[in-house]
Order: sequence, then C-alpha cells, then structure tokens
Amino acid sequence: MSGLPLAFLNPWLLTALIALPALYFLLRLIPPRPRSVHFPPLRLLLDIVPKEETAARTPWWLVLLRLGLAAFVILALAGPVLNPAPPAPPGGGPLVLMLDDGWPAASDWDARLLTAEAAINGAEASGRSIALLALNSEPQDIAVGTGAAAREKLRALVPQPYIRDRMTHLPALTALAGRTAGADLVWLAGGLDTGNGRAFSEALGKLGNGSRLTVHVPEHTARGLAGSDNSPQALTVRVLRADTGASETGIVRAFDLRGRPLGETQYNFSPSATETQARLELPIELRNEVARLDLAQNRSAAGVQLLDERWRRRAIGLVSGATADQAQPLLSPTYYLQRALEPFADVRPSNAGAPSEAILRFIEDGVPVIALADVGTITPEAQEAVRSWISKGGVLIRFAGSRLAAAENDDLVPVRLRRGGRVLGGALAWSTPQKLGEFPQNSPFAGLNIPEDVVVNRQVLAEPDPELAERSWAVLADGTPLVTAERSEAGLLVLFHVTADTVWSNLPISGLFVDMLRRTIALAGEAAPAATGADAANASQPVEAATLSPTRTLDGFGAFRSPPPTARPVPARGLTEGTPDHPPGIYGPPDGFIAVNTLAPDAKLTRLDLSNLPVSVRGYANAEPTPLAPWLLGGALLAFLIDTLVMLFLAGRMPRWGRRGVTAALVILAALAIAPQADAQQTDAKAVDAALKTRLAYVVTGDASVDEVSLAGLRGLGAQLAQRTAFEPGEPVGLDPAKDEMAFYPLIYWPVSETAQAPSSEALARIDAYMKRGGTILFDTRDAIYSSSGTSPAGTAGLRRILSGLDIPELEQVPADHVLTKSFYLLPDFPGRFRGAPLWVEAMPSVEEEESGAASPVRSGDGVSPILITSNDFAGAWAIDERGQTLLPTVPSDPRQRELAYRAGINIVMYALTGNYKADQVHIPALLERLGQ
Repeated sequence: MSGLPLAFLNPWLLTALIALPALYFLLRLIPPRPRSVHFPPLRLLLDIVPKEETAARTPWWLVLLRLGLAAFVILALAGPVLNPAPPAPPGGGPLVLMLDDGWPAASDWDARLLTAEAAINGAEASGRSIALLALNSEPQDIAVGTGAAAREKLRALVPQPYIRDRMTHLPALTALAGRTAGADLVWLAGGLDTGNGRAFSEALGKLGNGSRLTVHVPEHTARGLAGSDNSPQALTVRVLRADTGASETGIVRAFDLRGRPLGETQYNFSPSATETQARLELPIELRNEVARLDLAQNRSAAGVQLLDERWRRRAIGLVSGATADQAQPLLSPTYYLQRALEPFADVRPSNAGAPSEAILRFIEDGVPVIALADVGTITPEAQEAVRSWISKGGVLIRFAGSRLAAAENDDLVPVRLRRGGRVLGGALAWSTPQKLGEFPQNSPFAGLNIPEDVVVNRQVLAEPDPELAERSWAVLADGTPLVTAERSEAGLLVLFHVTADTVWSNLPISGLFVDMLRRTIALAGEAAPAATGADAANASQPVEAATLSPTRTLDGFGAFRSPPPTARPVPARGLTEGTPDHPPGIYGPPDGFIAVNTLAPDAKLTRLDLSNLPVSVRGYANAEPTPLAPWLLGGALLAFLIDTLVMLFLAGRMPRWGRRGVTAALVILAALAIAPQADAQQTDAKAVDAALKTRLAYVVTGDASVDEVSLAGLRGLGAQLAQRTAFEPGEPVGLDPAKDEMAFYPLIYWPVSETAQAPSSEALARIDAYMKRGGTILFDTRDAIYSSSGTSPAGTAGLRRILSGLDIPELEQVPADHVLTKSFYLLPDFPGRFRGAPLWVEAMPSVEEEESGAASPVRSGDGVSPILITSNDFAGAWAIDERGQTLLPTVPSDPRQRELAYRAGINIVMYALTGNYKADQVHIPALLERLGQ
C-alpha cells in the first residue's frame, strides 16, 4: 500500500476477504423462504413424503448484495484511513518532537501540524511520554509530559520570520537522551539547510543510548526573494529555490506602503535552476513607490522583499560650469558624476547654457537632488530659489573647481571658504599628495572602507570655525575638510572640496566615490535617517548609536503584524537580514523608515542533505486523515436493510404497500445512510452556553497571531468590565460567521487585515441579518499609525472587500454629543494601542430629518449603531496574558493611553448592551421639576 493515500489500522483483518468465494457458493445454495398460501384441501397432502427435493437457487443479484455486505464489514473492521499521517516510530521510550517553526515551515505549516498531531496520538495510544521542542525558540531544558500538554503547546506555535541556530538546543537534547534510554527523536524539518541543519542532524544521529532519529522533510521547500535592484530600465529581484528537476512559473506582485497593488510580473525557473530573476517594468515614478514585493503562490517571510528609500532611484539634475563638455567628454566633470550615479539614480544632465537657467528648470520640475560641478556664482534669483528648495527637502551637492575657488559672495556653501585653494607645490602646499583620514562617527560615510591609493592633490580650504568639525563628513589625513555639509530645515547642502573629475584628486575614479554619492543621495527625503546620520551640524551622537524602533514586522507567513515585545531597535543604517532580536519588517516612521528583510541580498537556498546519515527520512501528511470505517459500516447497514426488504417481499410478508412503497422506503433508507453526520450536539451545546451567559465574541481570521491577540484583548476587557461595572462577561468566543449563530452576542470584534477576503454569500447573509436585528460589529483595521486621518488605505482594502456585499448605512465620526462618549465614562476620543484615528458609527438623522419625519422613527437595537469602525487596534491595547500582564506596548508608550483604551472599550460594551438610555439623561432636570423635586 506504499505510495497510496490509503492505510488500514488493522490490515490483518483483510485476510477475511479470502472467505468471500466460499460465502458465495453458500449463499447460492440457500433459497429464500417459500411463500405460504393457505388452501384447506391441500392439508391432506402435507403427510405425503416427497420422493425428491430440489432446492431453488438464490438470485445472483441477491448473492452479490450479501457479498458486498460482508466485504463492507470486513473492510470497516480493518480500519481504513484516507490520507493517513506518517506513523509514529515504534518503541517504548519517550517521543521527542522537534518542530522547525522558522519561515521555511510557513509554506506547509498545516501538513506539519497534521504530522505532529498524528505522532502525538500514536505515542499517547502506546502510553509513551511526549516532549515538544520548537527549534526556533530560546534554548531551554526539555521536559516530557502528556499528549494533552504537547497538543496545547503545539496549538500555540506559529512560524517565525527568522531562523535560529539549532545547535543551541543540542545540550538539552543530549541531557534528555542521557537520562532516558530508547528515546525516539522526530524532527519535523523545513527541508532547507538553514541554522546548521546538516551539522544538527549529524549530532542527533550520534546521541546514543538507544536513541533513534526520524526526519520529516517536505516534497517542495519554500521559495524566497532577495537582492532587489532598481536599475534604470526595471525593478528586478532574485527569486530563489532549493528544488531542481522541474520547470516552475510564478508571479511576483508589487505593492506600495499602503498596500495598494502597483503591478505584477512572471518569473520562470528552468529544470536545473535554483535562481532566476523577476523583472518589473514600470515607470520610474511607480517603481519609486514600491515598498513590498511578494510571491503570490508561496506564503513565507522569505517570500517578501521590503523596499525603503535605499531602493529608490532619485532623479538628479547635473549642472556643470565647464564650457567644453561635449567636445571632450572624458575631461568633463559630469562624465565621472554620471557614471558614478547611473547604477542607483535617474541622472538628468542639463541642456541649458547658463547654470542659473538649468538650476531653475530642475527646481521647477521637482528634482529632489541637484549636483553642481565647478559652478561659480549664480544669479540672485537662482540663489533665492535654491534656498527655498533646500528648506523644503532638496539636496544640493556642489563640487569644487577653479570657478568656485574664485567666486565671491557665494553663500550656497556649508562653510566659509578661502579664496583660491591649496595645491601640491603652492604656498599652502603639501610635500606629498594627501590621503584620506578616518571618517568621523557622525558622518553618513562612517563604516566605508578607505582605499590606500586615493589621494588629493588640490582642494578648496575652509576658514576656521567652531562648527567646522561638526559639519565635516570627511577629512584628509592632516585634518582639513574634504566633504562638509549643513542642514537647512528639511534639506541639505553638501560640498566636496575637490573637483568631480580627476584634475584635483583620483577620488572620482574610485569605488569609494560611488559609495559616498549613494549615501548622500539616499538622504534626500529621509526624515529619520537624515536627521540622525546627515545632520552634522546638530549631531550629538555617533550614527552607529542612532536607532529606529520597529513599527510593523512580518510574521512567518509574510503578513504585517504588530512588533513583538522582544523586538529591539535597529541601527539607522539598517541590517542586511532579520534576526530574532530584529525581526524583518519596517523600522522608523512611515516618512523615513528602514526595511529589514528575511534574506540577505546575496542569499542562496540549499536543500537539507541527509544522505549517508543514520536517519529515517519520511514525508509529511498532505491532507487531514479521514476514517472510512463509518462510511463502510453505513454501506453495510444499507445493504442489510435492502436485503431484509427483498426477503420480506419474496416471502410474501411485505405489507400491502406494493412496489411503489418498497421503492420509496429504499430511497429513504439510502438517503439516511449516506447523509453526512452533523455535529448537532456540539452546535446545540455552544448555542445553549451562549444563551445562558452573556459573552463578547471575535471573528476568527485563521491567522493564529491575530486570533490570539483578539482572544487576549477581549479577556483583558472582560476583566476590566467585571472589576469596574456590574457586567461580568463569560469567556470570549471565537466565531466563524459562515457557521456559527451570531445572535447570542451583543458585540462582535472583527480584526481586519489588508489581506482579508470577502466572506461567502452565506456568511454575508448571516452578518447582514445580525446587524439588522440589533447586533453590533466593531471592525478594527489596526493600522492607525500609518494614517493621520482615519483608516489607512491598506486596512481599508481588506475592509472594503468584507463590506462590499453588506447593506452598510451612512457613517460619520462619533460626534461630541454621541451616546458613546458618555455611556459609562466621559470620553473626548477613543484611543487603542494607537491614537489619532476616529471611531466611525452610523450617522444619526439630522434635526431637520427628524422634524420632517423623513428619518425612521424607530431604530433596531434601541438606537445602537450596527457597525463601528476604527484603526486604533483596541484588542492590542486590551490584551493580557495568563498573569494579567499586558502583551503589547501602546504607541507611544504611555500608561495613560492604555487606561483610556480600557475606558473606550467599556463605553463601547455599555453602548452595545444598554443602547441610548444615556441620551435620556438630558431630560432628568425636566422630569425632576415635574415631580416637584
């Protein structure tokens, strides 16, 4: 039976099928009972003994029916299972399940869970103790326990977006193998040689003390994206795989920071290739908006490539003060500049004759960076336009030359310059050409390698100034400035004290020149990195010490989530790949963030090699096991009932139904036998429990991390309600709108992500009926940090898909006099984990509508809005763990904001439960006056 999606729990019972031929002949010789006819004269013939009796044969179709009945019973007793899980290793020692829960596990996570549950069930049935070890967790002592404890721990695991070194768990595994003989080690591997996979498997095979190792590997491993490049023609990204032997085609999609799709492209693998490229050809303006690339068919954190300002191709205007650029291009400063900038920028040389005209044209076109190569004095009008342009975020890069050295009254420089310059052999001369000194710690060039052969023969000198050292990004070996900069409001002014060609220095023909320009241009439009790394005039700490806090991080499936509590800030320059302390995601504010990806730019994927190792290699379950015994027993029962009816009919014992009655009975029995079993008891129990105890509910999204926060959030809110009000809610309940009854829950919390899909038509009908009959659903897109005015388009995309099939009333932001603002606490706004986004409710009719009667006089739910929408992440602010400690920090981290979030939740629950009774309090003075009080 190997290779088939079918297995038998008791295969030895199949030997009973051998008896079917004998049963066939036996059934043929047994005739049906003869039909009795009462005829009194024939009574005399009963005493006559017949000389010969001939048995009638059973009809062939009835024999086949009875053989089928016997075969169904034998097969059912053999315990057939469709899509059986790989069996647990035989043995009597403890079972140690080691689960890879890094990003390679995301693509086949369901199969991994099925295999783990099957192993736990098999070990539990044998009375063996079980230990479950997540290899992507911190090293810890391994404790064996029961199957129930292992299942509980398994349900809490989700794929992580990084890979830890598995060798850190080896001491604990060695200690376990030493104190327990005959342990069976089962490694549910991701199939990729990450985290010292080969060395780990070799070490496990040598544990000894009777330990046996079984490794489960998937048939197809995860794919990945790495090494994006925004070239002049297209945006390209490397697509990686470890499997070979077959061609493969897939789709790479591009999104902006708000989750809006910008385009997609196809990639193709040849049978022997492990790497290919996806090429996205879009206009440069659209390519600069791309913030996320992902694989459409392969969900994992490695299948996502995040892009920040470093991947944008900046438009750079080049202006030269030379007069013979086209006649002798190799002598032109713009020749070297253009070739140094082309790999990462959109270079636009000036075609205007006068530098001032070219500068004004570039500013009018909105170019963010302008480079001036040996441009002397420009017109006052151009100078004023440049100052205004820099203050709004522009970056002006100037290069020295004879014209700049001779210019007078030129204020477009970061430091005061001396007339003339210092030349090899002149009055202010060096005896030898000067080399570059170490870059200052507050310089964006810090960390770059300085070639020994880069020398300077001439430079423009800066006048001594108290701020000169702070404004110096690069210096020569003697301490004189080579590059100076000054920040002017949002913009930047940078001066290279040498020419852009090789006349004064050989720096323009070195790789260092390209890196210096790349880092300088990357500062254009980067608020956070520029302020920390480029603001030399105000920098008070080294760039390496400047950090950016996590804003949104990826989970193992590649979806954006709130940062985990263990996430630490990253250096302002970013990281090449994510780590457990710095998970992949977005760090810093939206207008100046740094992207950290799962895979390094030069990463490669390699399949785990288990050859020549003492291990047993198995695959994963490809579907949930389905027992077939109930269906076979149902078929046997149907065959038995049919046989009984047939025998009654042939024996003349059938009531006066006739053939039509028999046919109707057979149809009814067949329908009852093949009808799927409904889980009515569980549904009824859940409905009764919900009716007896008022509970808050949340919609199960299928994402474990989101659902855990929703459950923990409603638990935290329930604890506050029980402590502060007379309402003590029961344990929160997770709902599937397509299956569960929603009418028992006054308030349902629905977390929405940008990848949320539209519900089915049945679910939409249930939701619409629930809202029409007085229920309230609180939709939370949880992304207010990315918008200063309500729900961001990223969360709105998923919300629109959910609401597209519902009859949604007109919405408005909660007015200042709304019942929600005073249902329990007096609240001016409704913050959650984030603050700033409004809470949307059904718009109340205006005074004119109420007076004219145009508005409906009665609303369901006692005036309660059927829908509430926010993006402040209420559940994240309410969430608590088993010890009552908060799970997620507020943004910003403020205890007062969490308290207000709890008050907002209490007001919402009181509003859903009590309706508009608080609105009637405005009539209390008039009522008291009427009562004479």
